[in-house]
Amino acid sequence: IGNPKLSDRFLWDLRRLVADKISYDFVGGFTEVSHKYGLKCWLENYGHWGFPGEFLQYGGQSDGIGGEFWAAQGSDRYEPRIAASCGHIYNKNVISCESFTSGGVGYKMSPKNLKYLLDWSMAEGINEAILHVYIQQPYDSELPGIDAWFATEFNRHNTWFSQMDMFTDYIRRSDYMLRRGLNVADVAYFIGEDVPKMTGIRKPEIPRGYDYDYINAEVIERDMTVKAGKLVLPHGTEYRALVLPPQKTMRPEFLRKIEQLVKDGATIVSTQIPDRSPSMENYPQADEEVKAIANRMWQYGIKSTSYGKGKIYHNVPLEEIFAALNLKPDFLTEGVPDREISGNIFGKEVVNKVPPVLYRHRTDGDYEIYFVANQTEKLIEFTAQFRVSGKTPELWNPVDGSVRTLLYNEGSAAQEDKDITTVKLKLDNLESCFVVFVPESKSTENIDWSNKKVSIDISTGWNVSFQTDSIHRGLENVTFAELKSWSENENPQIKYYSGTATYSKKFNYTKKASHSPSSPHRDVFVEFENVCDMAKVKINGQYAGGCWTAPYRVNITDFLQNGENTIEVEVVNKWGNRLIGDSFLPFKQRKVRSYSTEWRPKMPLQESGLIGKATIIEYKE
Repeated sequence: IGNPKLSDRFLWDLRRLVADKISYDFVGGFTEVSHKYGLKCWLENYGHWGFPGEFLQYGGQSDGIGGEFWAAQGSDRYEPRIAASCGHIYNKNVISCESFTSGGVGYKMSPKNLKYLLDWSMAEGINEAILHVYIQQPYDSELPGIDAWFATEFNRHNTWFSQMDMFTDYIRRSDYMLRRGLNVADVAYFIGEDVPKMTGIRKPEIPRGYDYDYINAEVIERDMTVKAGKLVLPHGTEYRALVLPPQKTMRPEFLRKIEQLVKDGATIVSTQIPDRSPSMENYPQADEEVKAIANRMWQYGIKSTSYGKGKIYHNVPLEEIFAALNLKPDFLTEGVPDREISGNIFGKEVVNKVPPVLYRHRTDGDYEIYFVANQTEKLIEFTAQFRVSGKTPELWNPVDGSVRTLLYNEGSAAQEDKDITTVKLKLDNLESCFVVFVPESKSTENIDWSNKKVSIDISTGWNVSFQTDSIHRGLENVTFAELKSWSENENPQIKYYSGTATYSKKFNYTKKASHSPSSPHRDVFVEFENVCDMAKVKINGQYAGGCWTAPYRVNITDFLQNGENTIEVEVVNKWGNRLIGDSFLPFKQRKVRSYSTEWRPKMPLQESGLIGKATIIEYKE
């Protein structure tokens, strides 16, 4: 088209046309037709390997949007973040995610080891987990049944399906909290006008303790205004700074909007100064207009420029900009080292340091809601700094639904900076919680977890019964002298067992006096060192609660009686051990089989059952 540079402009216009048609005619048209029939349109707003659209604009024309993550890939994917960004800028409060798509050998995972990925996705902004996948099971004689190579099996023939309500309760409580109010983020990274566009970039990188969204030209040009120095969208989402991408092209119409935002008081961050339009439209006059606007806005060689009521920073780290804005980190931790994650990028081994604790912040009227997740496989104690003041912190536990007030420091940091509340937290292996700042705490519970008294050691002398049908082939009334993994047992009916087993034993307990100033109330818990993979506890025949993630602790206070008590623990493990056990048999003699993956005799067995110590522990209020 004339010459290579004009050809680039022509292709830019053509690609933009294709992306706009996909967004407005295909997705927008499909959504419009759906509404005529009382339906809604839902899509995953991303693409790979030839996706010709723009991910934010594409999702913006749909009723609902969603990301995805694979159980085998870890927390290095970008799909949940781009779905969350789309939801935040287009005012779509429910942000879904196709969760736990899998690959390789099936039946290796349970909620216990899926949780950290779920927590990571929620810290990325997801608030509706779509479990992938449930396959209908027409037969009861074939177990595990019909399965898929690309899925974690959440169907009724999975061993832990009977206890999955504990996992889905955790998801539902968390999703509910993460839909309250509005998302809090400090930076909007403009993705640029070029297409195809599958995700955004962050340059300069966001500092630790702050959060961000990606944002597109459509939303900025159509919806964004400035109020009190903040970039604001009509539904209330706001940012303190808009970061432009490192490129020199920008349409004059869009640059005029950026200029107006700065005049109105916005903070703009750039690493490149636009000097031409990418389009053939109004060429070459458009280029001249871009240069004229840029010359007004940027002073070449100057790092910061006041312009109207706002300011433009050029090649300045965000840390310096936030310091100038007096914008403290929203969430920081002290006292716990970073995690190191290694990976191979273009043939080179790369080690990245990432935060050990992730967070997501929502603001809901007078309430500030922080989701806080330990991503390490060990207990950590740390000091957390929240950008909140004048409110009372409570800990809302999404595992069991309990709420309690938190003891927090009025230390030097809190005294020196009234914008920050400092709280000491302790989170177990992959544990998570919500720290909710309320105007006035109504919680009546405040357990001091450091003030505990070991009442009874119940680690020995358990009677255990396994399922004895022809598929599970377990044993009844086996005595366990100590709590060890079934996979360590010499008896093959236990060693290769997969399914449900019931542990039971009796213990004596003397109930303490009722709550009074002279006799403080103590909550009583049963605690297990390790549970593989899920367990439900009954005390004297009454269901007290369950545990599937650390800390493996169940409050049994209300179910105890003076004298002799009976405890029953129903435990489920994964299918792997039984599949390995049957792999020793000729194919036709196998009672269980996986259709999508093959288990072999030399594969390592999975830990199963109650393992280690079990104790009855009292905690002082």
